[in-house]
Amino acid sequence: MAQHFLLSKAARTLNLSKVARMSDDEAWSTFKAIRWEATEGAPFCPRCGCLKHSFIATRKLFKCAGCRHQYSVTSGTIFASRKLPIRDHLLAIAIFANGAKGHSALQLSRDLDCQYRTAFVMAHKLREAVAAESADTTLEGNVEVDGAYFGGHVRPENMKADRRDRRLAENQTGKRRVVVVIRETKGKALTFAFRSEAESVPTIVERVAPGSVVHADEAKGWDRLHASFKTHRINHQQAYSADGACTNQAESFFSRLRRAEMGVHHHVAGPYLAAYAGEMAWRENHRRVSNGEQYALITGAALTHAPSKVWKGYWQRHTAKVA
Repeated sequence: MAQHFLLSKAARTLNLSKVARMSDDEAWSTFKAIRWEATEGAPFCPRCGCLKHSFIATRKLFKCAGCRHQYSVTSGTIFASRKLPIRDHLLAIAIFANGAKGHSALQLSRDLDCQYRTAFVMAHKLREAVAAESADTTLEGNVEVDGAYFGGHVRPENMKADRRDRRLAENQTGKRRVVVVIRETKGKALTFAFRSEAESVPTIVERVAPGSVVHADEAKGWDRLHASFKTHRINHQQAYSADGACTNQAESFFSRLRRAEMGVHHHVAGPYLAAYAGEMAWRENHRRVSNGEQYALITGAALTHAPSKVWKGYWQRHTAKVA
């Protein structure tokens, strides 16, 4: 009991009330220290890298002495062209970090007293920033692979005589997508969204190091993995783990994603499915890290990430690609 208390206490290192009570100057100084941590808080130009600058105090802008470019503490980051105060961005990150199963945009908009659209875009910018951490990650060793389908629900007709077999392709909406997770046993997880499990095989071959041992279930989509890896298969109709084959770690990831869908977001599908899956993979990879450290990691990721190409401007819904 004492050990459980110490572990739970160690996980609570982020005090949300302290962030909420920050003044604008304190929030600005915090952003400045995290943004330019490599130079101990000394600003440098995002265009030419020059350290020499003048400071326009009335607008809190820096003016580069080399190229004369004016930049702020959020210029060149995912928060570029912001309209909300910096303190609200720090508070949003703190709230986002504290959500063990994620945080809905509607709830975030209520917490920050802003429009739903503002909270929705901000949350997706944070998801994009944390997902970039594993953009070039390659897994090795024992790697488990599994897929789970989301979206594309077809409501059955009221009368039994009018109902059709929803398992047939012609009776489906075509919106159903599968999230494929690639996870090292007791290691990191990577997620991707596809139309079918078979489509994910080239990505798995690319992101899993040669010589690794891949574990998969009995689905036919994984048959092509045998050509590239030593592959162990497990038939879940007979056992969950047998003869050294097991996908329990991959499947445990989906319990977090399913709970996020059912308990927080209520609908996770469509063009944003990969973003939600990437967020849950990040949370799963950092589940042993305290919320204070997660807050620092998310803030650092946001302030080192370039401006979003998807969430910059007002046309993201028309430009978002369906995975």
